[in-house]
Amino acid sequence: MKFATELIHGGAPIDPEHGSLSHPIYLSSTFAQRSMEHFGRYDYSRSGNPTREALEEAVAGLEKGAVGLAFASGMAAISSTLLIFAPGDHLVVCEDVYGGTFRALTTVLKGWGLNATFVDATDTAAIAAAIRPETKALYLETPSNPLIKITDLKGAAALAKEKGILTIVDNTFMTPYLQRPLELGCDIVLHSGTKFLNGHSDVLCGFAVAKDPAVGQRIRFIQNAFGAVLGPQDCWLVLRGLKTLKVRMEEHQASAKVIVSWLKEQKEVAKIYYPGLPEHPGYEIHNAQSAGPGAVLSFELSSYEVTRKLLEGVKLSAFAVSLGGVESILSYPAKMSHAAMPPAEREARGIKDTLVRLSVGLEDPEDLIADMESSLR
Repeated sequence: MKFATELIHGGAPIDPEHGSLSHPIYLSSTFAQRSMEHFGRYDYSRSGNPTREALEEAVAGLEKGAVGLAFASGMAAISSTLLIFAPGDHLVVCEDVYGGTFRALTTVLKGWGLNATFVDATDTAAIAAAIRPETKALYLETPSNPLIKITDLKGAAALAKEKGILTIVDNTFMTPYLQRPLELGCDIVLHSGTKFLNGHSDVLCGFAVAKDPAVGQRIRFIQNAFGAVLGPQDCWLVLRGLKTLKVRMEEHQASAKVIVSWLKEQKEVAKIYYPGLPEHPGYEIHNAQSAGPGAVLSFELSSYEVTRKLLEGVKLSAFAVSLGGVESILSYPAKMSHAAMPPAEREARGIKDTLVRLSVGLEDPEDLIADMESSLR
């Protein structure tokens, strides 16, 4: 099936009992068993639930993975996946990784004994130089959050295979519609499903998808042991949101291109980070591994005061954390997504106090431009 058809028919088949086109919501926490010798497919909803399973299979199918798992948040998916490693293990991580991931790696997981080295992952040689005998995985984002850096996934995955380690990719910005890291040789894909996969800013969720069934079962064991699973009502909402992923991403992306063209002409805009620009570092690599530039961009403004005017003045774009909803969202990484990163670390990575991130929604782009122009002027 083509992607759009798989979104509608791939993960949630018609209910065989009653013919419902909408997958049933199984709110039960437990399931009755018929005998002591033979338990049914489900026993307790932490370990498995029919609604959650339908969503997990749908997301795994879209990413072309063997095992998909739905978690209570993106950070639950990330942290649970990282728990497949052991104390003393080492990871090589892209340097401008999402702030929540940075916090987990440098505090909770570091205290537990998992070590990480942060590198400029746009340089495959820098990744190679950071690999140690105890390194067990590469952890990547491309485009990265918030500087939209591009990593060569095929090159990184080939290097990882040569070294006998895993490649993990946070694919939140692109979604499987625009980029499928498992097809490029990577091993695990992560998502904050709160964002584009659900798409309506009304569910907190996360996903992990593994190419190898054995790796998937290791993550499933952690999911069951720690229990950070997604509830059936939220699973149903995400199943509904997934059906419009293709049409939403096309509209998001088309509007983002219009807004980027406008931003390029504004004297208050000092720099734009967007993989759809030919001058963007990694533009050719991104085009080779993705089907489009997506709908998330960042830009630096000429001063802190101009930054404040924009963020506090807009009326259509929400000044808020998160991204990927039907509404446009302007975020301030220094105090939002990367607030957990010390100022010196942020500055070293180029995350300035004049940097804003825009997730372009489904409003008319001309209205969004007029709103931003009014704030800037």
